[in-house]
Amino acid sequence: MNPKKHTFLITLLLLFSSSLLFAQNYILPNEVLVYSFETQKGKKLVLAKDKNNQYLIYRFGTATIIELEYPNTTKESWSKFTYSYYSRGGGIQNEGMDLNYVTFTNGNYQYVIYDTYYAVEDTSEIGIKITNLTTHKTTTIRGNYATKKGSLIDFRTNNLLKIDDE
Repeated sequence: MNPKKHTFLITLLLLFSSSLLFAQNYILPNEVLVYSFETQKGKKLVLAKDKNNQYLIYRFGTATIIELEYPNTTKESWSKFTYSYYSRGGGIQNEGMDLNYVTFTNGNYQYVIYDTYYAVEDTSEIGIKITNLTTHKTTTIRGNYATKKGSLIDFRTNNLLKIDDE
Protein backbone atom coordinates (compact mmCIF):
# COMPACT_ATOMS: atom_id res chain seq x y z
CA MET A 1 0.00 0.00 0.00
CA ASN A 2 1.15 3.50 -0.80
CA PRO A 3 2.59 5.10 2.41
CA LYS A 4 0.66 8.35 1.80
CA LYS A 5 -2.57 6.42 1.36
CA HIS A 6 -1.83 4.39 4.49
CA THR A 7 -1.18 7.58 6.52
CA PHE A 8 -4.36 9.14 5.19
CA LEU A 9 -6.45 6.10 6.17
CA ILE A 10 -4.97 6.02 9.68
CA THR A 11 -5.62 9.76 10.11
CA LEU A 12 -9.19 9.34 8.91
CA LEU A 13 -9.75 6.42 11.28
CA LEU A 14 -8.34 8.39 14.25
CA LEU A 15 -10.53 11.40 13.49
CA PHE A 16 -13.64 9.24 13.24
CA SER A 17 -12.91 7.28 16.41
CA SER A 18 -12.09 10.42 18.43
CA SER A 19 -15.40 12.00 17.45
CA LEU A 20 -17.18 8.87 18.67
CA LEU A 21 -15.14 8.91 21.86
CA PHE A 22 -16.23 12.43 22.77
CA ALA A 23 -19.88 12.10 21.70
CA GLN A 24 -22.26 11.58 24.60
CA ASN A 25 -24.67 8.69 24.65
CA TYR A 26 -28.09 10.17 25.33
CA ILE A 27 -29.83 6.80 24.86
CA LEU A 28 -28.24 3.76 26.50
CA PRO A 29 -28.56 0.27 24.94
CA ASN A 30 -31.28 -0.72 27.43
CA GLU A 31 -33.31 2.46 26.79
CA VAL A 32 -35.80 3.78 24.27
CA LEU A 33 -36.50 7.37 23.32
CA VAL A 34 -39.66 8.87 24.77
CA TYR A 35 -39.20 12.46 23.63
CA SER A 36 -36.38 14.66 22.36
CA PHE A 37 -35.54 17.84 20.54
CA GLU A 38 -32.66 20.20 19.91
CA THR A 39 -32.85 23.69 21.32
CA GLN A 40 -32.61 26.73 19.10
CA LYS A 41 -29.02 27.10 20.32
CA GLY A 42 -28.12 23.52 19.35
CA LYS A 43 -28.30 21.74 22.70
CA LYS A 44 -30.15 18.46 23.11
CA LEU A 45 -32.99 17.47 25.45
CA VAL A 46 -33.88 13.79 25.84
CA LEU A 47 -36.45 11.90 27.89
CA ALA A 48 -35.67 8.19 27.76
CA LYS A 49 -37.03 5.15 29.54
CA ASP A 50 -35.75 1.70 30.23
CA LYS A 51 -37.10 -0.84 27.71
CA ASN A 52 -38.83 -2.66 30.60
CA ASN A 53 -40.27 0.57 32.07
CA GLN A 54 -37.95 0.35 35.08
CA TYR A 55 -37.12 4.07 34.99
CA LEU A 56 -37.48 7.43 33.22
CA ILE A 57 -34.49 9.74 32.80
CA TYR A 58 -33.93 13.29 31.56
CA ARG A 59 -30.69 14.30 29.85
CA PHE A 60 -29.68 17.74 28.58
CA GLY A 61 -26.49 19.09 27.07
CA THR A 62 -24.31 19.45 24.03
CA ALA A 63 -23.21 16.79 21.58
CA THR A 64 -20.09 16.20 23.68
CA ILE A 65 -21.25 16.83 27.27
CA ILE A 66 -24.39 15.82 29.15
CA GLU A 67 -24.80 18.87 31.38
CA LEU A 68 -27.70 17.55 33.45
CA GLU A 69 -28.98 14.04 34.00
CA TYR A 70 -32.00 13.66 36.27
CA PRO A 71 -32.55 11.86 38.51
CA ASN A 72 -29.11 10.89 39.82
CA THR A 73 -30.41 7.42 40.61
CA THR A 74 -33.01 5.63 38.52
CA LYS A 75 -34.64 3.96 41.53
CA GLU A 76 -38.26 5.14 41.78
CA SER A 77 -37.60 7.72 39.05
CA TRP A 78 -41.17 7.56 37.69
CA SER A 79 -42.42 9.18 40.91
CA LYS A 80 -40.11 12.17 40.39
CA PHE A 81 -41.90 13.32 37.24
CA THR A 82 -45.49 14.46 36.66
CA TYR A 83 -47.47 14.90 33.48
CA SER A 84 -50.22 17.43 32.89
CA TYR A 85 -52.22 18.28 29.82
CA TYR A 86 -55.19 20.14 28.47
CA SER A 87 -56.89 19.38 25.19
CA ARG A 88 -59.76 21.22 23.54
CA GLY A 89 -60.90 20.20 20.08
CA GLY A 90 -63.00 22.15 17.63
CA GLY A 91 -60.29 23.82 15.63
CA ILE A 92 -60.13 27.58 15.15
CA GLN A 93 -63.86 28.06 15.78
CA ASN A 94 -63.48 26.72 19.33
CA GLU A 95 -59.94 28.02 19.91
CA GLY A 96 -58.70 24.42 19.97
CA MET A 97 -55.48 23.60 21.73
CA ASP A 98 -53.37 20.68 22.89
CA LEU A 99 -51.03 21.44 25.80
CA ASN A 100 -48.61 18.85 27.21
CA TYR A 101 -46.19 19.25 30.12
CA VAL A 102 -43.73 17.00 31.96
CA THR A 103 -42.50 18.52 35.23
CA PHE A 104 -39.78 17.67 37.73
CA THR A 105 -37.92 19.47 40.49
CA ASN A 106 -34.16 19.25 40.89
CA GLY A 107 -32.81 21.06 43.93
CA ASN A 108 -34.11 24.62 43.91
CA TYR A 109 -35.29 24.49 40.27
CA GLN A 110 -38.49 23.34 38.65
CA TYR A 111 -38.22 22.10 35.06
CA VAL A 112 -41.25 22.04 32.77
CA ILE A 113 -40.86 20.38 29.37
CA TYR A 114 -43.63 21.70 27.15
CA ASP A 115 -45.16 20.74 23.81
CA THR A 116 -48.08 22.99 22.84
CA TYR A 117 -50.38 23.57 19.88
CA TYR A 118 -52.86 26.44 19.42
CA ALA A 119 -55.34 26.19 16.53
CA VAL A 120 -56.12 29.94 16.34
CA GLU A 121 -52.53 30.83 15.48
CA ASP A 122 -51.83 27.36 14.05
CA THR A 123 -48.64 27.32 16.11
CA SER A 124 -46.73 24.54 17.79
CA GLU A 125 -44.02 25.21 20.34
CA ILE A 126 -41.65 22.98 22.27
CA GLY A 127 -39.06 23.75 24.90
CA ILE A 128 -38.30 23.76 28.58
CA LYS A 129 -39.00 26.36 31.25
CA ILE A 130 -36.70 26.40 34.26
CA THR A 131 -37.89 28.29 37.34
CA ASN A 132 -35.75 29.18 40.34
CA LEU A 133 -38.09 28.35 43.22
CA THR A 134 -36.53 31.01 45.48
CA THR A 135 -36.42 34.00 43.13
CA HIS A 136 -39.26 32.80 40.86
CA LYS A 137 -37.17 33.83 37.85
CA THR A 138 -38.05 31.68 34.84
CA THR A 139 -35.76 30.94 31.92
CA THR A 140 -37.33 29.60 28.73
CA ILE A 141 -35.23 27.49 26.38
CA ARG A 142 -37.08 27.12 23.10
CA GLY A 143 -36.83 23.97 21.03
CA ASN A 144 -36.48 23.60 17.29
CA TYR A 145 -39.77 21.92 16.30
CA ALA A 146 -38.23 20.33 13.18
CA THR A 147 -35.95 18.25 15.44
CA LYS A 148 -38.73 16.88 17.67
CA LYS A 149 -38.89 13.10 18.06
CA GLY A 150 -41.38 11.13 20.13
CA SER A 151 -44.42 12.39 22.00
CA LEU A 152 -45.53 13.33 25.50
CA ILE A 153 -49.15 12.43 24.70
CA ASP A 154 -48.62 8.73 25.50
CA PHE A 155 -48.39 9.67 29.18
CA ARG A 156 -52.15 10.33 29.08
CA THR A 157 -52.92 6.63 28.86
CA ASN A 158 -49.84 4.54 29.65
CA ASN A 159 -50.13 4.95 33.46
CA LEU A 160 -46.37 5.48 33.82
CA LEU A 161 -46.46 9.04 35.18
CA LYS A 162 -48.69 10.63 37.76
CA ILE A 163 -51.12 12.93 35.96
CA ASP A 164 -51.43 16.34 37.58
CA ASP A 165 -54.84 17.92 37.04
CA GLU A 166 -53.72 21.48 37.81
